[in-house]
Amino acid sequence: MTATVETVAAPSTTRDPRAFVSPEVWERQILLLTRDHPWDTVMAQRCFGQAVAYLITAMEKWGQGLQIGCGPLVDIAVHGFILDTVNYREFCATHFQGRFLEHVPEIAFKYDRTVERTARVIEANGFAVDWPLWDRDAARCSPCHPGSNCH
Repeated sequence: MTATVETVAAPSTTRDPRAFVSPEVWERQILLLTRDHPWDTVMAQRCFGQAVAYLITAMEKWGQGLQIGCGPLVDIAVHGFILDTVNYREFCATHFQGRFLEHVPEIAFKYDRTVERTARVIEANGFAVDWPLWDRDAARCSPCHPGSNCH
């Protein structure tokens, strides 16, 4: 008897988060993040890029029961985008088949390495992972509600 193990190879090209929003939306999010947080533009771009990669992955992996979620650092950029409701709604409509990707935060954090697993799912989905941003919270759970298909 022969056992076959299937592996999922990462795409050969790295996906660019900037390709998923217009240059105007990208610049707006960077300006909002630097306005509202003690970040320079480099940090804002790093975090927003990871937020877009995370959101696209959440949309593309929807319904697979992966329970993915980013850590508090990347979540700052996710929340900033959600608060810019017109642009976030359009982003969801464009990349999530007209649907809206809801955010259902969890109250308590647990320490189950969800953040690290999420970064690996994003990487397998073809995006470069900015590991220092994810490693900071790697052992923590994300603020996503367990068992839900939220992000």
